Amino acid sequence: MVRKEPKPHDWRDSRRFRAWDLDPRGWEHAAIAEVLDVTTRSVRRWMERSKAEGPGTLLAHPAPGCPARLTPAQRRLIPDFLWRGAEAYGFRGECWNCERVASVLKDEFGVEYHPGHVSRILKELKWTPQIPVTRALQRDEEEIERWRREVWPELRRQAARERRTLVFVDESGFYLLPSIVRTYAPQGQTPALREWLTRDYLSVMGGITTDGRMYTLARQESLTGMHAIAFLNHILHYDDRWLVIWDRSPIHRRDAVRQHVANLPRKRIRLEFLPPYAPDLNPIEWAWRHLKDIDMKNLICRDLEEIHQEFHLALGRLRHKPHLLHSFFKAADLDLKSTLI
Repeated sequence: MVRKEPKPHDWRDSRRFRAWDLDPRGWEHAAIAEVLDVTTRSVRRWMERSKAEGPGTLLAHPAPGCPARLTPAQRRLIPDFLWRGAEAYGFRGECWNCERVASVLKDEFGVEYHPGHVSRILKELKWTPQIPVTRALQRDEEEIERWRREVWPELRRQAARERRTLVFVDESGFYLLPSIVRTYAPQGQTPALREWLTRDYLSVMGGITTDGRMYTLARQESLTGMHAIAFLNHILHYDDRWLVIWDRSPIHRRDAVRQHVANLPRKRIRLEFLPPYAPDLNPIEWAWRHLKDIDMKNLICRDLEEIHQEFHLALGRLRHKPHLLHSFFKAADLDLKSTLI
């Protein structure tokens, strides 16, 4: 008669089933123990249990451990509590950490957990530590959503009718100190980086188009309205008609800028403004983040000349990745695929 064995889970299970296989062949328990490098007592116990209750008892049975303090229904309620925000529970600021979540679990369910265990619970619920995006209190969320839903599609249609190239423009500063610094060092010995502290930075005005092009103007000084005019003249070398979308920065609203655009022949440039306090609507903001936090991270430059050179090298690499440039529009939640009528 062929004996049907359950499938072993690991090498320990296989060892017990090997003993179970050798026993009916006439092997003494002491010989089986010597071959399998276990005690005779263990072999005897395995055989007695398998003969009494079946070979399934040879499989490993993990210890049940302590019963969970939270029921499944209570665990499902945790995200609902957290979505209310930390300030709803009396904390200052809308940031959650394990200590605060542990306090909420104690208040809501009367269950005390160590913060280290709270992190495991949150991970199981697919809540992970993330860097929050800063939003100004003055933001008008309804107006921003209206611009994204109604104004943006209309601007795309107008640009198509008037055969204009649509470009988002913004400014940023690149400092000598890196945006992200990480290095390996012996545990408990924090390394010290010696650097020349300075407020000098490279000022950059840039534009990103819907067809995946990026233009920049870099200066080793603060940008003014005259630099905005220079940038507009710069992009006119590449296309004849433009629709420029930018924020309400003072250098964009200078009388000289408006007068310069009005004096251009055949209305070559048309200016449109983003809603106030909505940098996340501008795709080039995401391009700046990519350059600073990914392409130029951990980069310490000796002077402005070096960071100017490194910036143009990083910009050249980015320009060769049109899929990344298009992804910045997706990050801003601006649709580029809908049919224009």
